[in-house]
Amino acid sequence: MPLELRPNCECCDRDLPPESREAYICTFECTFCLSCAETRLGFICANCGGELTRRPVRPTAKLVNNPASTVRVLRDQPCTPVR
Repeated sequence: MPLELRPNCECCDRDLPPESREAYICTFECTFCLSCAETRLGFICANCGGELTRRPVRPTAKLVNNPASTVRVLRDQPCTPVR
């Protein structure tokens, strides 16, 4: 099953298109932009406490049969790392 490739940062709602190299995810696919992952979270997920790593870019040709998600997820609480 391919990654969900969520379309936005859960902290600041910045757009993160499938080709973005500034999208960071944890093992549960929680998604954050580079700025929030680095400055607000220290590369620790605000939801599960897992490590945030750069989300891989799906080749454009593969998006035809495996499109990115269009469901936007936004936290209702402040973004702080779970320790």
